[in-house]
Amino acid sequence: MAPDLSASLLPGQPWLSIVGIGEDGLAGLGERSRQAISEAEFVFGGTRHLELAKAAITGEAHAWPQPFDSGMKAVTALKGRKVCVLASGDPLFFGVGVTLARQIPADEFLAYPAPSAFSLAASRLGWALQDVETVSLHGRSPDLIRSLLHPGRKVLALTSDEHGPATIAKLLAENGFGESRITVLEALGGDREKISRVKALSFDLVDLDPLNIIAVDVQAEPQARILPLGFGLADELFEHDGQITKREVRAATLAALSPRRGELLWDIGAGAGSISIEWMLAHPSMRAVAVEHHPERIARIRRNAASFGVPSLQVVEGKAPSALGDLPTPDVIFIGGGGSKDGVLEAAIAALPLGGRLVANAVTLEMERVLLEAQARLGGRLIRLSVDRAEPVGPMTGWRAAMPVTQWAWVKA
Repeated sequence: MAPDLSASLLPGQPWLSIVGIGEDGLAGLGERSRQAISEAEFVFGGTRHLELAKAAITGEAHAWPQPFDSGMKAVTALKGRKVCVLASGDPLFFGVGVTLARQIPADEFLAYPAPSAFSLAASRLGWALQDVETVSLHGRSPDLIRSLLHPGRKVLALTSDEHGPATIAKLLAENGFGESRITVLEALGGDREKISRVKALSFDLVDLDPLNIIAVDVQAEPQARILPLGFGLADELFEHDGQITKREVRAATLAALSPRRGELLWDIGAGAGSISIEWMLAHPSMRAVAVEHHPERIARIRRNAASFGVPSLQVVEGKAPSALGDLPTPDVIFIGGGGSKDGVLEAAIAALPLGGRLVANAVTLEMERVLLEAQARLGGRLIRLSVDRAEPVGPMTGWRAAMPVTQWAWVKA
């Protein structure tokens, strides 16, 4: 029977401990971490974590259910009791502690981090961690690594299982990064630790430990699909049917949208999804909803989102304004298509909170009229964008004008 330790918990004292534990188990923990485990009435963790800490557990041990309860109901239901959650490495760095911290106030728990897999990998490789790109692919799409693949950069990627390294190597080879050097680091910090090195193009490692992290020293071939920083990616990088905000106009549009960390964009009439994709590439915290009604374009947006490493782009099928009703409140809205339809601009304006930003582009006279009337009524900034491109004219070269774009940018006050 578990000891009754609840009486020792004083009012206002944190009731939850989140302890990071490595493959070296209790031997790698400090005194306070071991004490948090031994004094807990209830200890939660993965089967591996519970086994590593078994000698210190005196309360009830509970392995996480399958499928994993992302709501952590079993933990939050024990508020006021002494509870300990075991996690890998640093619980608040891509760990279970992040999920708990979203639901439990900071003054109700104490976290005891151990070295993360990223820290251990960097120490084995002699890499300065502050100069390394880090990404967790544990339970997430491997496409997330795509935007980090710049020549000469170093990337640490936490994988989900023994198949993860081969999947990443295949992705690298298929996108012109086959000469990149991959290091697979297995079961770091424990007796089973193993380090292997291979080029992405000739990846042949087998029987890998499910607990692994890969390090990539990025080498790019001339044809590599590199996603540059900044706005205005080449049109050729996108799959599209002509319904795409062209490169130069897209750069000016994203500058007008002025992305800020953590913001949510509505991309209405998304076409190929180029605006929302570049919005999300600006920073990992960026979020976007692409609204499109054409089935083929919807499928195309999803393919583009994956190939640009932003698979979490939300795609909503439907026509504005009816498709906007149940969407989360946006910080910023872009209207690129369908804005001249009755009620679209009005619905977008109504959805924005105070301080929210709206940018709309017009290539037709009908949409331009809508924007001119909106600017006269609400203010904001009107500009006209005109781009000429040098193209062949017989055996010579001449300027060919693209359709001019009228742009209205407005902040809700």
